[in-house]
Amino acid sequence: MAAFEFEALDTNGRQQKGVLEADTARQIRRQLRDKGLTPLNVDAVIRKQKSQSSFSFSSRRSLSSTDLSLVTRQLATLVQASLPIEESLKAVTEQCEKDWIKSMMLAVRARVVEGHTLANSLREFPASFDHLYCSMVAAGEKSGFLASVLQRLADYTEKRQYLTNKVTVALIYPAFLVIVALAVVSFLLSYVVPMVVEQFMTMNAELPVLTIIIIALSEFIQNWGLLLLIGIVLLVFIIKVLLRSESRRTRWHEIMLKLPLVGKVARGLNSARFARTLSIMVASGVPLLEGLKIAGEVMTNLVMKNAVFEAAILVSEGASLHKSLAETGYFPAMMLHMIASGENSGELEQMLERTADHQDQDFETLVTISLGLFEPLMILFMGILVLLIVLAILLPIFQLNQLVG
Repeated sequence: MAAFEFEALDTNGRQQKGVLEADTARQIRRQLRDKGLTPLNVDAVIRKQKSQSSFSFSSRRSLSSTDLSLVTRQLATLVQASLPIEESLKAVTEQCEKDWIKSMMLAVRARVVEGHTLANSLREFPASFDHLYCSMVAAGEKSGFLASVLQRLADYTEKRQYLTNKVTVALIYPAFLVIVALAVVSFLLSYVVPMVVEQFMTMNAELPVLTIIIIALSEFIQNWGLLLLIGIVLLVFIIKVLLRSESRRTRWHEIMLKLPLVGKVARGLNSARFARTLSIMVASGVPLLEGLKIAGEVMTNLVMKNAVFEAAILVSEGASLHKSLAETGYFPAMMLHMIASGENSGELEQMLERTADHQDQDFETLVTISLGLFEPLMILFMGILVLLIVLAILLPIFQLNQLVG
């Protein structure tokens, strides 16, 4: 059976939308008429997806980490309870509250019913189920441990979402401080300073150097502030366009790795993602070489991604994993030692997982310390700027008082 999306009118003339299963569109229309609905449009989900443009359903809409984790966890529980995969998918579909997710899961089930594997059925929706996800599901199907693989995938998705949420929440307050600081300083320079300083300009008195500098800065913001803002936006847009080229993006990522703090963060994040992904692949029974390629694909830094592919070549030639990764020069020494220990003891999966946990903890600590230093420094910087503006206003007043005295 296939999944079909339909649009129909009820007896009151209201439009109804939904998803039904049947062998043909004609059967769907018959079902709708039996329910007292007038069919307007009936379309197979997968065919509809493939016929649309690059801005179609599959590319514009993807499962969030929360939804993906929930769907995966439900499917793992049902498979572990020995339910056939098509019945498990149907049960998961019935639990979905969002229509488009229900439509997608019905389409996956339709492919499974037609005789396709679950992994190949999920590959019809690459925006929601990436290469890592589908490869792990395929390995689970081959090895017969699909339920445990799905549980690992759910854990992996939840951990990734947890780390993302923690960083996002940690950045909210510093971002708020920056916005407030810029808003306050811009307001003072654009409106307060001109109104106050104008009184001194009419006296033709010699102004202090600080006051002259603040007046010049105020005039610059009034005359060129909007153009400066537009220029910054255009610069960001141009940089994004330029970085679409893989060669330029690789060069940019190489520069990022050499920066003191940014490079450490980039190496730590990519190392943790690589270690955790490879750990899951090894535990799922995926061959090491294939696991290395997939783990390299999930890395965001192109330089480190290419380094992993080079390491995979060395491993295929008989070199050990830790020595091959050490040749790249991008992975932390602690990670390499733990991988070496895992290779020697036959516990590579556990050591990779510990390495990923260690890298995540290092990243969280680094973020916490950096933000802990940034907040008081930002407040201090804002206070100094406001103090300079106030002094620029008060110094002429003190000079006038001395002259009068």
